[in-house]
Amino acid sequence: MKHIGLFIFFVCIVLGVPRFAYADAASDIQSKIEANNRQLDSLKADIAAFQDQLNALGTKKNTLQSTISSLTLSQKQLATQIQVTQNKIASANLQIQQLTLSIGNKETSIIENQDAISKALRSIAENEQTPLITELISSDSLGEAWQETDKAIQFNRALSNNIDNLRTVRTVLTIDRDAVTAAKTQLISLKNDLTLQKRSVDASKTAQQKLLSDTKNQESSYQKLIAQKKAAEKSFEQELSDLQGQLNLIVHPGLLPKVGSGVLTWPFSAAFMFNCSQRKSTFGNLFCISQYFGTTPFATANPQVYNSGGHPGIDVAAPIGTPIYASRGGTILATGNTDLVKGCYSYGKWVMIKHNNGISTLYAHLSNIDVGKGQQVSVGQIIGLSGMTGYATGPHLHYGVYASEGTEIMTLKQFRGASTGCANATMPVATLTAYLNPLSYL
Repeated sequence: MKHIGLFIFFVCIVLGVPRFAYADAASDIQSKIEANNRQLDSLKADIAAFQDQLNALGTKKNTLQSTISSLTLSQKQLATQIQVTQNKIASANLQIQQLTLSIGNKETSIIENQDAISKALRSIAENEQTPLITELISSDSLGEAWQETDKAIQFNRALSNNIDNLRTVRTVLTIDRDAVTAAKTQLISLKNDLTLQKRSVDASKTAQQKLLSDTKNQESSYQKLIAQKKAAEKSFEQELSDLQGQLNLIVHPGLLPKVGSGVLTWPFSAAFMFNCSQRKSTFGNLFCISQYFGTTPFATANPQVYNSGGHPGIDVAAPIGTPIYASRGGTILATGNTDLVKGCYSYGKWVMIKHNNGISTLYAHLSNIDVGKGQQVSVGQIIGLSGMTGYATGPHLHYGVYASEGTEIMTLKQFRGASTGCANATMPVATLTAYLNPLSYL
């Protein structure tokens, strides 16, 4: 049984070999990850500081300077968020390197342990021809017999422990490989975020350049533009009101979802909505709502249909380039851009989704549209980016909810008497009872 002792010695050597190269490489990667995390904390503090400045600007009078300052701050905040995302991408890549290194180390351990067992068993098979019982009987003394027995027990114990160790290593190896898969999935998500953030910066810069071009960087020109927009919007609202009275569409309330059923989700990310909840002092509510539905406090708190002259949706303050998500799965009924019609200050770039529960949702004043008519979308899918196109004196999303059977996509020119600048603009219009309070379904 001399080879049993050699086997035990050999196994101990294999399992006890220190892997200095692996330890050094893993330590270096971990140091880089920790450095990235420290930088992330600093960047997040910068983002919070930019948000505080934006909040302060939001309480000031709407001037050209405050608007430009707000756009500039938003761009700086987005640029910092891009740095954060790039930093997270670097950390994810380091984590993948770290896990890959660990996987390689464990695979080497498995191979070495398997080889050790195989070699030792082959050696014993080749050189230990005498059965254990024969060696015990032929032993010169009882002590020698017990020594041979003890060696056999040690052999079995070492073999059992080594097999258990192999199983443990394989389990950890599987966990590491699952972690790599998760890290790669996160990496893809982060790269998508990065692309979206860069688009948001571009949208903000485009809006800023257009505003400076339209006003020639003059406060007087800006205030004149605002006044012009207000006058055009008032004329459009009157024209639309006349049209609404002519629509021969019937809305059946029984076909609509129950009030308070929560069939719609907010068209923003969870992070955006959390940020809104921290800004109650700025907006007086937890949702960044800058204008409510209807005309009275009652209309904002109860399931009340639209009254002519009131606001047919809610406005949610959102920096230009904020991703807008579908509130529910459905079909893109139509998209449009009323800015293509000169002198029409209305929805700007808009998207309407028809859902399967009798209602449709409208997303207006967008800077970018990412979907097309007839396209199927799922809840939480990005349909565009927020902006300030159309009648908007500041960046926000106009969010409307409609009874689908009382809504049509058309131009005002299709009805007699349409004469405003929006006569040739295509947009959603509805009979009065088809305008619904979004807060009744969110």
